[in-house]
Amino acid sequence: MVTIKSKREIELMREACKIASLTQKKVEELIKPGISTIELDRTAENFIKSQNAIPAQKNYPHPEAGMNPFPATLCISINDEVIHGIPSKKTILKEGDIVSVDLVVLKNGFHGDCARTYIVGKASNEAKRLVDITKQAFFEGIKFAKKGNRIGDISNKIGEYINKNGYSVVKEFQGHGIGRQMHEDPGIPNYGKAGKGIRLEPGMTLAIEPMVIMGKSEIYELEDGWTIVTEDGSLSAHYENTILITEKEPEILTI
Repeated sequence: MVTIKSKREIELMREACKIASLTQKKVEELIKPGISTIELDRTAENFIKSQNAIPAQKNYPHPEAGMNPFPATLCISINDEVIHGIPSKKTILKEGDIVSVDLVVLKNGFHGDCARTYIVGKASNEAKRLVDITKQAFFEGIKFAKKGNRIGDISNKIGEYINKNGYSVVKEFQGHGIGRQMHEDPGIPNYGKAGKGIRLEPGMTLAIEPMVIMGKSEIYELEDGWTIVTEDGSLSAHYENTILITEKEPEILTI
């Protein structure tokens, strides 16, 4: 069921989304060769808690029964890791890495969700282009996130933009509605046909998140039960914001 948020609920969501955005900035400031991913994670958790908010991904249950809940505040995915990478004191960032950081904040009963892919030091031109195209795919998609359009209009434009730039779309994972729950209806694939899916209405809040692979689209899950990697070892990038459907242009809540 798709929920339409009231003005009061939207204001509460703004608070969670602002903290999520500020947390990303705190993490970005620390990203450099030699830092461990657990250091980034601890910084993010401490900041979120200092804002009287909750790091919502920590201890989040795995969708498959019997798997361990996610153990950290941040999903940190490096190079060929697509999403859900687990921070570790053993994982040290190196010059040229690309690092996707996905985080969710819970405040006043509502969630804010955003992801960014950062470059560590100096990376190859190919890596930079992947990061840029992934980010732009989000902005191409939300041009169609308007009252009266359909979810498929967003999905189609994201996938079209990714494919025309020579990259692959991750089809097994998608964006989603967001609000009191981290994951709500509707699902928002990064590919599909225009004119399909539910019609967009003011008050809908959506987490739109292109996940892009430089090589082939095949992925698999590591033994930790969470980390998703590219099957061919090619680089992957991720970009996400929580947006609000309005009477006019969409509003990005996590920038």
